[in-house]
Amino acid sequence: MKKNMKDVNKPLEISRKLHPFYKGKIEIIPKCRIKDFTDFAIWYSPGVASVCMDIYKNPELVYEYTNKWNSIAIVSDGSRVLGLGNIGAEASLPVMEGKALLYKYLGGVDAYPICLEIKSEDEIIQTTKTLQPSFGGINLEDIEQPKCFTVLNRLKKECSIPVWHDDQQGTAIVTLAGLINALKIVNKKINEVKIAMIGAGSANICISKLLAIYGADLAKMIVVDSKGIISKCDTRMQTQHYEKKRLANLTNINNLQGGIKEAMKNADVLIALSTPGPNIIKKEWIRYMSKDPIIFACANPIPEIWPWLAKEEGAAVVATGRSDFDNQVNNSLGFPGVFRGVLDVRAHSITDSMCIEAALALASCIPDNKINPKKILPNMDDLIVVPRLAASIGVKAIREKVADKKLSYDELFNNAKLIIERSRAITETMMKKGHIKKSAKNPN
Repeated sequence: MKKNMKDVNKPLEISRKLHPFYKGKIEIIPKCRIKDFTDFAIWYSPGVASVCMDIYKNPELVYEYTNKWNSIAIVSDGSRVLGLGNIGAEASLPVMEGKALLYKYLGGVDAYPICLEIKSEDEIIQTTKTLQPSFGGINLEDIEQPKCFTVLNRLKKECSIPVWHDDQQGTAIVTLAGLINALKIVNKKINEVKIAMIGAGSANICISKLLAIYGADLAKMIVVDSKGIISKCDTRMQTQHYEKKRLANLTNINNLQGGIKEAMKNADVLIALSTPGPNIIKKEWIRYMSKDPIIFACANPIPEIWPWLAKEEGAAVVATGRSDFDNQVNNSLGFPGVFRGVLDVRAHSITDSMCIEAALALASCIPDNKINPKKILPNMDDLIVVPRLAASIGVKAIREKVADKKLSYDELFNNAKLIIERSRAITETMMKKGHIKKSAKNPN
């Protein structure tokens, strides 16, 4: 449905009013019982000393005696925040708090924003490594390329806890899941379609990898960066980082040249994660795509093309990154379930095959007979999503021998469901009791 600009900008206006009202979106509250002040002798000194010595003798007990089993750090240097660019650590904090809120409410995961006033790869890597004793996992967030690739790859090798870059793996999982179901609508196979990718940042680079692992033909893929279509014959690639060079060498086998318009010609699928729009993608360019094209215009906060314009020009399926439009392809459908699963089996890493498993689980949340052009993925409020992803990725981690705990699919599913229900009940109870107050500026 077409929206006017007032509707589109409403979330931004309300957000500016409510953030100062609540003075942030997250806080720490006790999870143990406190009957009276004598209980602090148990939870703190002197009682806690016996627990500390137990962990000293057997470090693995830290997962049993503390909240490390359910805690992750959201680490960012604020160098590439949403579509806002390099706005710095402090300005990125509202985003990281929002991420922590989603982790807790959707997945029951306790996530802590760690915004770093440092920029170099080595400093970010070393600082993040020093956080390991306190956390069960690391979520890297909003770090510019190319250093995001180096930071992720080194931390995955050098850390004993799972490390994940949501802008890479998270975006790739949800995009693959959405594409799996969208292709069912148009009756096309992933190994046969031509895919145009607008944007050659960390998201699309990782998406291309995951699509290829799943079966997409990289040779048929056309990738466009800010200067135009890339290829192995593109002299600009000589000065680019390794990941972009690799993508240029594997894609665009016919050395097509030009820009977005040329990349879209005869394409079956368009995946755009580039400059916030609108009008980055002209609606008339869609006419030159193959029959029943699939459009993922996922720039935030404004998609590269308004979805209603894409539909007017014949797009069979249109998705964006926004929750106020049909078909939200958003990381919030992926990361809460992924980390719920890896934490519950105490996984050491998150592999590519675990990401594929998560994408399949997410796609399967909608039965084939319920998939339609306005519904290719479940909504964020679908209670089955996180438990299903958690159980699927947890079982996969066990099979890949990267997990310390062995649990069945049903055990993981039910455990995730209970944790999430508790998390949401806490928020709902605090709202009912008035401990989370209504704002007169947004009484809903």
